[in-house]
Amino acid sequence: MTSHHTGHGHTHARAGGRRRREPADPGQAWLVRAVLAAAVVLATLATVVGLVLLWPRGERPTAPEALGRADGLQLVDGTVASVQPYDCTSNAESGTEPPRVTCAYAMVALPGRDGVEVDLAPDVVQSGVSPGDRVRLAHVPAAGDAPESWLFLDFVRDLPLALLAVSFALLVVLVARLRGLAALAGLVVTGFAVLEFMLPALLVGRDPLLVGVVGSSAILLVVLYLAHGISVRTTTALLGTLFGVALTALLATWAGAAAHLSGVGSEDASLVSLAGQIDLSGLLVCGVVLAGLGVLNDVTITQASAVWELHELQPGLSSRRLFGSAMRIGRDHIASTVYTIVFAYAGAALPVLLLIELSTAPLSQVVVSGDVAAEIVRSLVGAIGLVLAVPLTTALGVLVVRLTAGRPSRASGASA
Repeated sequence: MTSHHTGHGHTHARAGGRRRREPADPGQAWLVRAVLAAAVVLATLATVVGLVLLWPRGERPTAPEALGRADGLQLVDGTVASVQPYDCTSNAESGTEPPRVTCAYAMVALPGRDGVEVDLAPDVVQSGVSPGDRVRLAHVPAAGDAPESWLFLDFVRDLPLALLAVSFALLVVLVARLRGLAALAGLVVTGFAVLEFMLPALLVGRDPLLVGVVGSSAILLVVLYLAHGISVRTTTALLGTLFGVALTALLATWAGAAAHLSGVGSEDASLVSLAGQIDLSGLLVCGVVLAGLGVLNDVTITQASAVWELHELQPGLSSRRLFGSAMRIGRDHIASTVYTIVFAYAGAALPVLLLIELSTAPLSQVVVSGDVAAEIVRSLVGAIGLVLAVPLTTALGVLVVRLTAGRPSRASGASA
């Protein structure tokens, strides 16, 4: 009965509980792998050449006085011994009673010397300051008739930040194990690329667009294979991500020029321009590329994995149905990622949004102002790049998995 049933090529014949598929042509599979490897080699060579040409050489610019320490200024860490609040509400005459404002005098114990008293601004008091807190002070030495003075700069946050970092690393390793350890190594690589290449290259005047693209490519080539292993699936996700990076860079360049975004809207950007010969409009483009890198990596890896898993579960699916099934996953991912981008911007730009709410100008005028328009461009360009990377990565994944893992047999393909 079994041989008779199989001889008729029944559409639901099973082997190990799965629909039959024709094995991949070894020569064809080898050719596909060779093409993918060649693409990765070309991308790697282009990235290496870019790193060599763009690498910052010679003396790097230092921060100007507005960003760094003035002559003779010393930074000293100390411990708050006592806090004495006082009312520093403005006495300016107005039609309404001004809101109560509280400042404070803090006695700070310093290592190897007597304690000093510093004046704390209202925002420092409001953030919470109490005995035992570690603070960083600026010591301005006496000059002429001016006595020495001590200024509060910031809190010392080494301990809480270290605790958060260690907790994060331990949880990642405990939950994701070796994959999590590889992801942490990828973070180290990313930090090195940003701190040792991208930021110094921007400061010495390298083209921001090229710095963003080359730096992002270098990060991807290492991080993706480190976190997900060397495989055809990872290579597919890598090529899809590189496409998204290139598209994001082109869109950001066009949008920045079309919207006349100079990048000088914020005070921080204006101060940074003093530290080196930096093209602030190009810096905006570089920021867009770098900001979209993580989201692009997320969606492309998800799509490549979806294609391979669906093919393993239902090898009898036709290419069209496999693409459609993977895209249904991709559409859900796109929808959630778009929300993520909007929420991330809203959280980071909450003070700006409050100013918009308080503004008496029409909303149509506020949203096209420099700072707000730059954030809108940053969000929309990143979203467009990731949306287009999803179908491309999915289509490439379907093509590769069909050519390397085999096609459905005629019978199973008909039933699919």
